[in-house]
Amino acid sequence: MKLLLIGILLIGIFSSAADGRCSRGCDLALASYYVWQGSNLTFISTVTQIPIPTILSYNPQIPNQDSVQAGGRVNVPFACDCLEGGEFLGHVFSYTTSPGNTYDTIAATYYSNLTTVDWLQKFNTYPAWNIPDTGVVLNVTVNCSCGDKDISMDYGLFVTYPFRAGESFDTVAAASNLSADLLRMYNPTANFSSGSGLLYIPGKDRNGIFPSLNISKDSGLSSGAIAGISVAGIAGVLLCLGCLYVGLRRKKNAEKTRLLATVHEDGTSVKAADSTSTRDGASTGFTGITVDKSVEFSYEELATATDDFSIANKIGQGGFGAVYYAELRGEKAAIKKMDMQASKEFLAELKVLTHVHHLNLVRLIGYCVEGSLFLVYEYIENGNLSQHLRGREPLQWATRVQIALDSARGLEYIHEHTVPVYIHRDIKPANILIDKNFHAKVADFGLTKLTEVGSSSLPTGKLVGTFGYMPPEYAQYGDVSPKIDVYAFGVVLYELISAKEAIVKTNGSSADSKGLVSLFEEVLSKPGQTEDLTSLIDSRLGDDYPLDSVQKLAQLARACTHENPQLRPSMRSIVVALMTLSSTTEDWDVGSFYANHPGLLNLMSGR
Repeated sequence: MKLLLIGILLIGIFSSAADGRCSRGCDLALASYYVWQGSNLTFISTVTQIPIPTILSYNPQIPNQDSVQAGGRVNVPFACDCLEGGEFLGHVFSYTTSPGNTYDTIAATYYSNLTTVDWLQKFNTYPAWNIPDTGVVLNVTVNCSCGDKDISMDYGLFVTYPFRAGESFDTVAAASNLSADLLRMYNPTANFSSGSGLLYIPGKDRNGIFPSLNISKDSGLSSGAIAGISVAGIAGVLLCLGCLYVGLRRKKNAEKTRLLATVHEDGTSVKAADSTSTRDGASTGFTGITVDKSVEFSYEELATATDDFSIANKIGQGGFGAVYYAELRGEKAAIKKMDMQASKEFLAELKVLTHVHHLNLVRLIGYCVEGSLFLVYEYIENGNLSQHLRGREPLQWATRVQIALDSARGLEYIHEHTVPVYIHRDIKPANILIDKNFHAKVADFGLTKLTEVGSSSLPTGKLVGTFGYMPPEYAQYGDVSPKIDVYAFGVVLYELISAKEAIVKTNGSSADSKGLVSLFEEVLSKPGQTEDLTSLIDSRLGDDYPLDSVQKLAQLARACTHENPQLRPSMRSIVVALMTLSSTTEDWDVGSFYANHPGLLNLMSGR
């Protein structure tokens, strides 16, 4: 019976493709982003949620992130999904609004005509004349292609290429080292007399070659092949499906075994330490959990709970996948759908969150390894810290200090209460979730590194993380230690004070930008800094904050972002400082506090 259902399902898929609908997407497509005057790789990474190192890996012509020239193009990798129940192939990026945004500016400038005003209006609820000024996340839908075996099996990776005035099939083909006739075959309805529109052209992978088409990732049979499937041939089809089903089942089980075995390649047993902890991070005991079917979901269950991963259920987009809201087995959940090529990030999150449980770390509910890679987390109702700092109602000062303390406790736990140590490597407001009681949980462990303290470094070119949060020793030499999380946490503290982003635009231009650390350092290094510091405090707070508390938090952030990692405090010392700051309104004498807390006094020694 199960085999019959599979047969019917596959025949249904073939039939839907005959109607011009997609049945599945592909793991990878590329977007050709035209670099307009004033944009840079940091901005491109921000609007596409693709890390800069990943973008650079598909652009060998760019030696480093500071060498991107206006007027050129940058290929940005993304997953090409089958959207809206099979209506089309595309990908939904997320854009957070800022003052003065219009759909035309977002489409034509910020996304370099990869989308249109009509598509922004179609997939967002806000009319063009009433787009909220700040902090609202818009869906930015970009079309893509997975190839066509009726044209050629030689090309399996495609670039979504916005056509520009003055370009032609011949000029684009010559620049891509392809024939104009081939491009016309892939774009039979294209008419670019107006100097606009999208082309789909074969693209090169990280190795600089045109990858061939993978049938298993094709979006359906060709129309001619589909027409050849008749009722009389169903019996033969089902016989073939029997062999196919057995083979696929074996392959799926083997892949699942390989993935889950890799989770424990560090030598730990299949049973993972599950620590129940108090809010201050003290362990109260361990119980055993297993990465087995007790926490495994089927693809069908996840698809049903998300209405086939519809855009309406999408609640976020990160560098390694989209996040969807669902209700599973009576519990609200957030499901991260990751590309198969993100297996390292998937395994990193699975490894960490099945080994360490803490009140201030997001809780993993389960996983799925069918088709794509899925991680199922508890649903955190109040979004992330970035949304609260730049868009939602302003957080009260006491709440900001509490969020800092919660986040520090989560980091302290993975730094100092696990063996070996875990280093997050991507601490930023977007990865700090806020629950209904305005307590914080650290999330997104896809870049987490398992390490023995003092023994880790990364080869040149293997940097991961977010620009603006990387300390000098990591950005320059790839040195990895818990102090890279401390540095990033210091940037977050500055953001809690100012509500500014880690990279601050000066003169309203992305080309003219300054790091938030430098901005604060200029102020904090001056004597009598009060007035200048006040100018950096989030204006939405008005006068509703204790200035001495702001000054103490700023000094703590300055210690965290010290250029020398050995002079930064440990997360344990940071927790102590924040506990004191959050629990008293009395004057806090920094000198006497350090004297009573040698952990903080020992900024000189670090940990």
